[in-house]
Amino acid sequence: MTTATFRAVGFCAHYSKQGDWAFAYALDLSKNHSLKLNVFHFLEDPYDSSDTNIRHLTEAQLSKLAIERERELRLYYDGLAGDYLDIGFRLCEDREWKELHRCLIIREFQVLIIGYPDEQATFAGKPIEEFANSFICPVILIGPDRPDQFKLNKPAALLVSNLSIPNGVWNKINAAAA
Repeated sequence: MTTATFRAVGFCAHYSKQGDWAFAYALDLSKNHSLKLNVFHFLEDPYDSSDTNIRHLTEAQLSKLAIERERELRLYYDGLAGDYLDIGFRLCEDREWKELHRCLIIREFQVLIIGYPDEQATFAGKPIEEFANSFICPVILIGPDRPDQFKLNKPAALLVSNLSIPNGVWNKINAAAA
């Protein structure tokens, strides 16, 4: 199996069982193929487009919140990562779509892993499957009911043999449904 096209895996943090499943898969993929794992978290929740609580904060409050969130992020995922050291963390202050594209362009990841909390989930203000289909790199959604449920956008489906996903446990995201 070749993984020459991947140097890094991106994971969007989500504190849920589906987020934990997605992290476990991203970590296993990273470990098994000696890839860097980059964990992204946003000050505004990308799963909740109504989360605009930070817009009224002063610079000092925003700075304090950023420090608290980054500490929380590192403590939580360092614990789940165990002894795996090739892991980076980024607390993103910009909007999720724009920030993820920026990180993709500077090669912080070549495949993006996202937890799929439920069928009505949104991400970056869109239905989560629509977001995955519109994103320009391989995206894998994990969940919503089991850790072995994988939904892949078209770029990910083309590379499934490099993603350590067994045949029969993944589905391609239907563009018409998204």
